[in-house]
Amino acid sequence: MEIKKSVFVKSSGKLEECPLPEKPEYAFIGRSNVGKSSLINMLCNHKELARTSSNPGKTIAINHFLINDKWYIVDLPGYGYAKRSKELRTKWEDELERYLTGRENLQCVFVLIDSRIDPQESDLEFINFLGKLEVPFSMVFTKTDKLNQSERSKNTKKVTDKVLEYFEELPSVFHTSATEKKGGEKLLKFIEEVNKDFVKP
Repeated sequence: MEIKKSVFVKSSGKLEECPLPEKPEYAFIGRSNVGKSSLINMLCNHKELARTSSNPGKTIAINHFLINDKWYIVDLPGYGYAKRSKELRTKWEDELERYLTGRENLQCVFVLIDSRIDPQESDLEFINFLGKLEVPFSMVFTKTDKLNQSERSKNTKKVTDKVLEYFEELPSVFHTSATEKKGGEKLLKFIEEVNKDFVKP
């Protein structure tokens, strides 16, 4: 699948403000500086579709982008921000859970993981959180251009071994590099296949 049209639709502060759930959607989330905006822009072949906030951790909007007039990419605020106040963290976590459990057309959450570093507690906690909510998810390793094949495999295994402590089997795993524009084809192929089975709520 090729993305020929990508349009920012709206930012929503809560579930009720999101667009009508008439099209399949795929949410992207990860820790600060994991490369989420870069990945979304690479997939859409659009340099400035998703922009990095000048105040990371302070925005708690759910951003919808309409793709090829047929499905949505949803850019979710990251988790694990140390600078975010406890009150704001609690507010966002509550709203995030409402979105994840109440959004009928949500097909998959892509959890972005920095391939350069060891497993992070915040990533593992969020993955376990999705499991408890029974929300379908996939893992997307970013910035793979920074490592050679051996390092990439070693770091990926560290994360997947940790995930298998919670789950009987691994979800789909993708390796991407926005810098080298790699990995997007497989991710979009996955979305294309899931879209075929979408039933409008």
